[in-house]
Amino acid sequence: MKFLLKYIIILIIFLKSTEYVNAQISQFRAMFFNTENYFDTFDDDKTLDNDFTPSGSYHWTWKKFLAKRDALAKIIIAAGEGKVPSIVGLCEIENRFVLNQLVNETPLAKFNYRIVHRDSPDSRGIDVALLYNPADFELLYQNFYAVSQNFKTREILYAKGIFCGVDTLHIFVNHFPSKRGGAKTSEPRRIAAASELKRLYDSIINTNNNANILIMGDFNDTPNSDPVTKILQAKNNFDKISGQNLYNLALSLSEKGEGTIKFQGVWEFIDLMFVSGNMLDDANKISCTQSDFKIFNASYLFEKDKAYIGAKPKRTFTGMKYNGGISDHLPVYIQLSVKNK
Repeated sequence: MKFLLKYIIILIIFLKSTEYVNAQISQFRAMFFNTENYFDTFDDDKTLDNDFTPSGSYHWTWKKFLAKRDALAKIIIAAGEGKVPSIVGLCEIENRFVLNQLVNETPLAKFNYRIVHRDSPDSRGIDVALLYNPADFELLYQNFYAVSQNFKTREILYAKGIFCGVDTLHIFVNHFPSKRGGAKTSEPRRIAAASELKRLYDSIINTNNNANILIMGDFNDTPNSDPVTKILQAKNNFDKISGQNLYNLALSLSEKGEGTIKFQGVWEFIDLMFVSGNMLDDANKISCTQSDFKIFNASYLFEKDKAYIGAKPKRTFTGMKYNGGISDHLPVYIQLSVKNK
């Protein structure tokens, strides 16, 4: 009996060690991109989209729409650097039609992306959306949460699924209220959005403090702003990680002078990603590091900054003038490591 017990213990140790040795780490990407008014050319009576019609102030034509659609597809493919992103968060999307055009009528069609989207209460009709590769992400649940009952803005998109067959991943896609009307005047709206996002985050963490949570979006605020640091309570110290805390991946890049938009000659980092502390543990099934978060900054996304020094994102419009660019924002992405046994 003692010999048999000893044999079983040795066998278990052997199997465990073999399991560890045979564990394979694969790399996948999740990206976020503010598409700068990705509108169709049709007038929607329910929203203030008249400017983006052929007769509107932007003279938005089908030819211009197709050029923007195809350019967005090119960026998504290129951002994968050989393997298309598993997850793509988008904002400033008008409707389901433009998303269908993007995933079905461009080279993205061969990757079989699925869409999570619904029309938001935003007065201009711009929404958030999520594209996902069903080969990498099995969607289990989706929902949309209003930021406030006191004003209309984009909803918070939530998706839950099995990532790469190994573990559950919770995803939030955001587009916080802008600073239109002044940063201080508009800040209460971003605080309201951050408060709702924090409530949603806590509701998951309080149920499972080892949850894998990825938050992305255009927060219209920098990594050290009050909505991010005081309301979301996102941590910037990566020396001591706690699974329950939310961690801000962008601060170190921001402190180096990098950014995703350029305002009056100064780069600002407002397109952000956050992860739950559990994902910063390299022993976790789905993991990343702070350095895995990057800006996708291909040269064709830029043009010369004539008013200031250097370059800036080549946007679709400069004022009311068609500029032929893709977006006034740069995309961001995170490289995720997945352990497969």
